[in-house]
Amino acid sequence: MPGASTAKATLGLCADRFAVTATRHAPRPVVWFRPETRILIVGQAPGARVHDSGRPFTDRSGDRLRDWMGVEPDTFYDRDRISIVPMAFCFPGYDAKGADLPPPPICAATWRRQVMDQLNPQLTLLVGGHAMRWHLGARNVTQTVRDWRTHAPAVFPLPHPSWRNTGWLRANPWFATDLLPVLRDRVATLLG
Repeated sequence: MPGASTAKATLGLCADRFAVTATRHAPRPVVWFRPETRILIVGQAPGARVHDSGRPFTDRSGDRLRDWMGVEPDTFYDRDRISIVPMAFCFPGYDAKGADLPPPPICAATWRRQVMDQLNPQLTLLVGGHAMRWHLGARNVTQTVRDWRTHAPAVFPLPHPSWRNTGWLRANPWFATDLLPVLRDRVATLLG
């Protein structure tokens, strides 16, 4: 987990930005990592439920992601086994219409390289377009996920596990039949 100085700096970095969102919330970094973990999950940003709980992926997206990985919550939340470092450390808030705001780029610009330099995972899951863009330079989620074999076994690009992507999953059945079994095997091998 980031140290106290990182958390304090994050609060100062985004307090004014978050205060003017529809949620008017204070920053609360939800990120954890240890250099020795074998698996790194790179998400977009904590959601409102995660902001409240202080634990990553404590929502329906997390349930779906754990299913994709073939792991139980106890394993998923074992900080010695899995690191979780979103593109933005804090919940960005909602806009006036109630839609999720994107991860503020200032978070990745300020912290991402420092964190990545401390990690050496054997498997990185890039969850969503923001993660794929930063780590792979990818612009098209569907094409990047479709080309998963290009990056495996070290990196697996994944669509965001949000319920909003249920239609995408139905339209791309190869994701469940081709990618997920290989991902589950890789995760099981590294955690076994």
